Amino acid sequence: MSNEKILLVDDETDILEFLSYNLTKAGYDVFTCTSGLEAIAVAKKSKPDLIVLDVSMPEMDGIETCQEIRNTEGLESTLITFLSARGEDYSQVAGFDAGADDFITKPIKPRLLVSRVKAILRRRSGTGEILTNEQEGSIRVDREKHLVYKDSQEYSLPKKEFELLSLLISKPGKVFTRDIILTSIWGDDVVVGDRTIDVHIRKLREKFGEKFIKTIKGVGYKFEQ
Repeated sequence: MSNEKILLVDDETDILEFLSYNLTKAGYDVFTCTSGLEAIAVAKKSKPDLIVLDVSMPEMDGIETCQEIRNTEGLESTLITFLSARGEDYSQVAGFDAGADDFITKPIKPRLLVSRVKAILRRRSGTGEILTNEQEGSIRVDREKHLVYKDSQEYSLPKKEFELLSLLISKPGKVFTRDIILTSIWGDDVVVGDRTIDVHIRKLREKFGEKFIKTIKGVGYKFEQ
């Protein structure tokens, strides 16, 4: 049985019952909430490994809830996947822009739900490798602590931003194609919008500057110290 904790957030109780039943049956410790505000409070106490978050909720929607969780101490690296009946590209981009790690479209069959959750949880970093370059102004990635350092400043990044930066910095100068990035970071079984990589690259550049991540037009991206 798994000891991993999952927090489910949806204002529709029948959806919560469906998700809770199937994930509990699969061996996960499941918590449920019906609002964004309640989810934030429960997440602070339970420290879940994964939060499955509905996009469309009254008062505080899923996007706002995700942003608040990402700004909450101790929850910055918690895995978050959105669950929504809407499959439009704009909804996915908004979700990833808010700091989500994945996007699941409902309705979803029980076996596929469990498979997707397992795949998301498997993406957590498992090594303590430190990627570094000693020159001034360089970026250092500590995978064990899930932290990034630039000069004397420390950064705690959302999961997918951290994984993307770690991938690019693992081989400075190597051009990673968009297909390789999508497969490495999101997996073959995850369908994401065309702008997903662009959103994450933009957010990394906002934090660390434009010079480190180079765009190879029509191909992909590479990292240069």
